Amino acid sequence: MQPTSHAFKQNAKRAMVDTPLQESLRRLETGFTAARQAAADGLPEFEDLRDEARGIKNHVLEHLDLYLERFESRVTEKGGQVHWCETPRDARNAILEICRKVGARTVTKGKSMVAEEIALNPFLEENGIEPVETDLGEYIIQLADEPPSHIIGPAVHKTKDQVSDLFHEHHQKYGKTERIEEPEALVAEAREILRQKYFDADVGITGANFLIAETGSTVIVTNEGNGDLTQMLPRIHIVVASLEKIVPTLEDVSTILRVLARSATGQEMSVYTTFSTGPKRPEDLDGPDEFHVVLLDNGRSEMLGTELQELLRCIRCGACMNHCPVYHAVGGHTYGWVYPGPIGAALDPHLIGLEEARHLPNASTFCGRCEEVCPMRIPLPKIMRHWREQAFEHHVSPSPERFAIRLWAAIAKRPMLYHLGTRIAMAVLGRLGRRRGRFASLPLAGGWTGGRDLPAPEGRTFQAMWAARGGRTGR
Repeated sequence: MQPTSHAFKQNAKRAMVDTPLQESLRRLETGFTAARQAAADGLPEFEDLRDEARGIKNHVLEHLDLYLERFESRVTEKGGQVHWCETPRDARNAILEICRKVGARTVTKGKSMVAEEIALNPFLEENGIEPVETDLGEYIIQLADEPPSHIIGPAVHKTKDQVSDLFHEHHQKYGKTERIEEPEALVAEAREILRQKYFDADVGITGANFLIAETGSTVIVTNEGNGDLTQMLPRIHIVVASLEKIVPTLEDVSTILRVLARSATGQEMSVYTTFSTGPKRPEDLDGPDEFHVVLLDNGRSEMLGTELQELLRCIRCGACMNHCPVYHAVGGHTYGWVYPGPIGAALDPHLIGLEEARHLPNASTFCGRCEEVCPMRIPLPKIMRHWREQAFEHHVSPSPERFAIRLWAAIAKRPMLYHLGTRIAMAVLGRLGRRRGRFASLPLAGGWTGGRDLPAPEGRTFQAMWAARGGRTGR
């Protein structure tokens, strides 16, 4: 996927006037957001589990090399193979080599953000292999030739009518000439089309929510069962995952699973939680003949011991974007790369470069909702603030922006000057806005007034009111 993060502002302007997109985004608050709150309220130990899950991941990151080596050892003992890949190119080539060894023409794929990160689908197509997405959301956006707009709901930006149009256009070659609109019928038609794809595929590729060092197992969490068919029916099962997905034991993964689904979709557990350990054994009735794990670094090891290390706790639940007012306004595609929302604003500058992604850390109100709901308690606003500082210090941000920040800093560090300036501003703006009580436009405030009115000041500054109380709180 070619990044377009540098065009975030233009992307956002288009998104905010996209009526079907805005209609789809409104469902997030009544869907994922409310469900997560209900699930958390229904589990008295939810906050304690979050602390325990954070502790598990912190421990892993302090001993990542140890657990990765143990994982490889267990995978090998069970008859599988681990492929260590430093870059996306290495990962793509490793997967292609496995596919070519068995003469693969088609592969089925479960949902995988790492596969998106390494741009696997176009690479396979360029090499004569057809990838077939089997997750319903991923299947929809594959038909639309679009990247996912959400980590757990790839097609959350699509309306029912848009999906109906896609199916009508692409399924006619399968004899489906009638345009259907009911959700149940659309799901049934997709299931019918995909059923034969599972049997025809030479290779099945899945991601992994977790890698278990104790057993050499990989874990996928789905609601559709497509991941199970993808890994059991083909001769070869390839798991593509990043290094930080490792957890020490089965008990540890059970702890994190209790916060994952509740944070993501508001479920107690996902419908399917599948543990895969090695290839098919002689006594097994089904399963792959070969089991491969492609482990991607792609700059993650460089994050260890830095301000960014806490990002490696992320379990890709999507809660941060489900609760983010900016994401709700512009959707995932506006962020211009694989990882959208607050997690993308914090992670993408490292993965694709600060010059490309410099707008993303600024696309935040710093309301703190993302950190508040993150099951792994990742301090996303702090990390976004780190990137803002880096953009300033390394002259990545434009000169006028850096000048404005320097001017603000000079005033803010001088209390007398700051208090005088705010009193004058309050008095002037209060008088100018007295008639209407708000401003439809204002110099230097176009970023705000372009989408909403700015309320006019109604009285004294906060500092003046505080001083009048003698610096005391009260009602």
